[in-house]
Amino acid sequence: QVQLVESGGGLVQAGGSLNLSCAASGSIYWINAMGWYRQAPGKQRELVAAITRGGSTNYADSVKGRFTISRDNAKTVVSLQMNSLKPEDTAVYYCNADYVGMDYWGKGTLVTVSS
Repeated sequence: QVQLVESGGGLVQAGGSLNLSCAASGSIYWINAMGWYRQAPGKQRELVAAITRGGSTNYADSVKGRFTISRDNAKTVVSLQMNSLKPEDTAVYYCNADYVGMDYWGKGTLVTVSS
């Protein structure tokens, strides 16, 4: 099994930056892709960005050019650098791990962008 712990959320003004981190522990060898999802009030959870074990990345159109996902060499920490934040980026951000085809989730961290 895998445990995921997020950190780095908070309140920021529009145009500002935040960096989210997700630390994975447990049977990390079997983790394939990791990523970040977000859920705004009244909306469905959506993919923000993902990165595979080989380093391939995928981004939602709404964050391309503003957000960057990265993973450390030990593949235990995945980070999301968020720049040029907009009020519509306000949401709870969840870390996700694809563990042998099963999804594991962190508890989420709140990002609030004020206008």
